[in-house]
Amino acid sequence: MASAAEQLAANLNFAAFSKAEDLKKRIWFTLGALLVYRLGTYIPMPGIDPEAMAQAFSQQSTGILGLFNMFAGGAVERMAIFALGIMPYISASIIIQLMTSVVPTLEQLKKEGEQGRKVINQYTRYGTVLLATVQAYGIAVGLQSSGNIVTSPGAFFIVSAVITLVGGTMFLMWLGEQITARGIGNGISLIIFAGIVANLPSAIAQLLELGRTGALSMGIIGLVVFVAIGCIVVIVFFERAQRRLLIQYPKRQVGNRMFQGDTSHLPLKLNTAGVIPAIFASSLLLLPVTIANFSDTSQLPGWATGIVAALGHGQPLYMIFYAAMIAFFAFFYTAIVFNPKDTADNLKKHGGFIPGIRPGERTAEYIDYVLTRITVVGAIYLVVVCLLPEVLISTAGIPFYLGGTSLLIVVSVTMDTVAQVQGHLLAHQYEGLVKKAKLRGGKRGNR
Repeated sequence: MASAAEQLAANLNFAAFSKAEDLKKRIWFTLGALLVYRLGTYIPMPGIDPEAMAQAFSQQSTGILGLFNMFAGGAVERMAIFALGIMPYISASIIIQLMTSVVPTLEQLKKEGEQGRKVINQYTRYGTVLLATVQAYGIAVGLQSSGNIVTSPGAFFIVSAVITLVGGTMFLMWLGEQITARGIGNGISLIIFAGIVANLPSAIAQLLELGRTGALSMGIIGLVVFVAIGCIVVIVFFERAQRRLLIQYPKRQVGNRMFQGDTSHLPLKLNTAGVIPAIFASSLLLLPVTIANFSDTSQLPGWATGIVAALGHGQPLYMIFYAAMIAFFAFFYTAIVFNPKDTADNLKKHGGFIPGIRPGERTAEYIDYVLTRITVVGAIYLVVVCLLPEVLISTAGIPFYLGGTSLLIVVSVTMDTVAQVQGHLLAHQYEGLVKKAKLRGGKRGNR
């Protein structure tokens, strides 16, 4: 028999959505904030020649600039005020997470609950300002030294460019936090999602244009559609997949009453690391190629030129390193975000235990053993999903935006947002039931 929560979830429909006023306000706020973000990606940075910038970007679109341009919704190509995007904040968040496992002070803050989380968030903001300033300065110097892109080179341009780019990143960080607090879904993820989805129509149009001109056959286009749909199905299946460990709680006595022991589950996600391994692997592999393209290749030694050519997008060596780095970061990031020892200590503190496993250290070892085994499956899933579109991109000349990383982000963010919408609708249904129960109780009392 279905539980009350499952029955409520089955009854969620458009009528229930139309009555949820708070949810509609949150959705409208989210859409308005994303519209502001999209408008900002079209406001050019002062002192830049747009035509020269577009011409220079077209020569580097397959490197790391193309990847960042995808995440920034085309702002890098136009060198808009949001050209840095939200990536400095994500990098700072990952660095702080790594440091919480190494620095005892940050580890203690992490265990202090809400107050400690606020302090860690403040450190993350400081790190975002530092990383954004360094990246903005590098971009300003690079633009100034790359020909006729800057209309008035000099110290004033560098200062104004740094202030503009850092200000744009900090505004996006604030906008993402506002979406999380007052809107629906995770604000930072939705900003990246909006940037990728905004470029998707142009990529599809480019794909259809290649088919119309005969550059791609209809069979290849059909294969691309089939692979994209297959990847989406696989991503949905594996992102929802969990290994649930049975947790039992013993009988307990409260006052003169004896409460029966309860059972619960400890869910372990198959892909704990999410999309982080794919982003890190892509960024690190495309970085040497981008640096080499900006530098004078005639001055590079022969071995360096050979390595850069072998690490080109779609080359066999690139594919091997890409797969290896995805697998490495899947294990590395999982070890950072999930600590089996802390989980085992919390279970022991609340009296919970895994049947057949001694509480404490043995429980931590068992959780680590299970987590390692399912992470192997999760790493293989990430490698397959990310490499299959890369093979199509390199062999058939498919647009760069149809990569596995972008599909992972779009599908994952969509699933998380839909889950939050269902959660709000479910809460609204519960509120309606509680109000009806109170009204019925009041009528019975009046009798």
